[in-house]
This record gives sequence, C-alpha cells and structure tokens, in this order.
Amino acid sequence: MMDVTQTHVAFDLEIGSPLISCRFDPAGRFVFAGAEDFRVWRMPLSDTAADSERVELITDSWVRGMTFADSGETLITGGTDGRLIWFPAGGDASQGKIEPVRAIEAHDGWIRTVATSPDGKLIASAGNDLKIRLWNAADGKQVGELSGHESHIYNLAFHPDGVHLVSGDLMANLIDWDFAAGKQVRTWKAESLVKFDKTFLAFIGGFRGMTFSPDGRQLAGSGITNVSNAFAGIGNPSVVVFDWEAGGPATIEHLSKGGLQGVAWGVALHPDGTRIAAVGGKGGYLLFWKAKEAEDFHRIKLDNDARDLHLSPDGLHLATAHHDGHLRIHRMEAEAEKVKEPKPDAEKS
Repeated sequence: MMDVTQTHVAFDLEIGSPLISCRFDPAGRFVFAGAEDFRVWRMPLSDTAADSERVELITDSWVRGMTFADSGETLITGGTDGRLIWFPAGGDASQGKIEPVRAIEAHDGWIRTVATSPDGKLIASAGNDLKIRLWNAADGKQVGELSGHESHIYNLAFHPDGVHLVSGDLMANLIDWDFAAGKQVRTWKAESLVKFDKTFLAFIGGFRGMTFSPDGRQLAGSGITNVSNAFAGIGNPSVVVFDWEAGGPATIEHLSKGGLQGVAWGVALHPDGTRIAAVGGKGGYLLFWKAKEAEDFHRIKLDNDARDLHLSPDGLHLATAHHDGHLRIHRMEAEAEKVKEPKPDAEKS
C-alpha cells in the first residue's frame, strides 16, 4: 500500500557519468537514463541485474528529452544536437548496444523536451530555434509546426483530452495550443518562476518540469523562485499548480519548509492527489505536498543532487537521475522486512 512517509531507495543503479534525464517505459519493464557522456542506458528494474543486462543506446549528444510511442515499444530521444532518434525500447540486448531505427534533423539547436500525444500517433519536440514541431510517430515525417515563444522552450505536455498541447519556456510563459488547428488558444505566466538578476544581467527560471494530473484537471510546473543569485542558482524550489479550466494564475504554489535552496527539476502529480518534486541543490531532496497545503508534509534527503524525476506506471515508484551518476528507484511503501535465516540448533554434547 502506498505510503509516501515510508519512501525508500529500492534500487540504486550506478551508471558512472552524471545523469540528466530518466524515464520508466510504459510497461514498467525498464528504466532509461540519459548521461553526460552522450549515452542513454536501458536497465531492468532490479538492483541485482547483471551489468550485461544494462544496454547502451547509441546517441551523439546529451539527451534531456525522452518519450515513448507504439504502446511503449519505441523510445524517441531528443538531444542537444537537434536530432530526434527512434529506438526499439525492448530491443535485443545480446550485443550490449541498441542501434537506432531512425534519426532525423529536427531542430536548429538543442532539443530540451519531447512528448507523445495520448493516442500515440504524434511526437512533439521543442528546440532552441523556438519552434515546436509535430512528427508522425510511425514514420518520423513532420506534420506540423507551432511558433509563438520568444525564449527557449523548456517543457511540453499533451493534455489527456488529445486536443491541447501546452508549452512552457524560460520566461515562465505557458501557451495552450490547439495543435491540430495550429493555433494558440490562450497564454498565461507563472510570475514567481522567473527573475531578472540585475547584477549578472540574466534571467533565471522557467518550467524545468511540467505535467498534467491523470484526469487533466490540473497542470503543474516546477522550477526555482526567490532567486538571490542567478549565476550561482541560489533560490528556493517551487511547484505551481494551475486549474486547467480556469488557466492562470496558479491556484497554489508549493514551497519547502525552512526555505530549502535549489531547483525543482522534476514534478509528478500522483493519482491520489499528492504532489512530488525532485530537487537539486544542497545534496538534493524529494518533497511531498498535499493538494491544498503550501508547505511540504514530508521530505527525503537524497544522497546527491537530483536532476530529473519520473513516476512509474504502477504509481509506487519514483526514478531520480543524479549528478553523481546514480539512477535511484524509490518505492513509496513500507520496506519489506528481511527474513532472517534460522540458526542451526547447537550440537548436543
């Protein structure tokens, strides 16, 4: 039974190179992690898996964006080289590597985010060229383009209704798109998630994480607020939640007790209403909030800064990607007691 106060590390998978992204596959068979050494790794969900079961997916750049198509059988990655790459998610691991089945030049500059439409037919990607492009998931052909942002697009999320796509950028602007019609429906902004630092003459902030609730009634975004030093990234982690029907402003901003420092790099909205964020800064934390409470009711100190977060399909596990090269899988229920082996009876003299 889920109990976030009993959350513990179930698996600690060491990759080596600093990690920047992580995703469970929809079937719950594997977890994927993107590393700074230009590799994406596929691992079975087991702490005892042999090294031979960890499979490398061939890329040539950092991969921040990962999404799935074809009922989870295909993984699509978006990299800093501007390419989208299609991989067989459950491909043969006998050679230790999985070759791509398709690669396309998708954007001029970094791809920071990719997403799959609810029906699995479309892939959306966003790049530093300020464009959102739509692709046929089956053959990789471009089927649409959306323009409207004036700063780097950090995150995309399809609404569960399959009609709307939301994009969030560096300036904490949100655009709601009717993507089939190719037009903007509305825009709003999370004012607390962006700040201009007059000392360093730079903006910091934006939607570092973004997701819809399963029922589509809430949209959550995560990032940093109350920034005092943009160069050092000093500020407080924040999660803002919007009522989807009403749009902005946010109905609540979730902050941390005691004003933790760091960035909320990833956010998850659990079906039971719990809001969860992974924080990088001061060693990293997992923070948990109740829907109507501004401050976290539970937190877990992590072994290292977290740089991404993903909720598993079964709703019981969280994956966190860390700067120390570890991918940690957290189970949100009581840890099973280890069965002690009975001691043999002492020999009778």
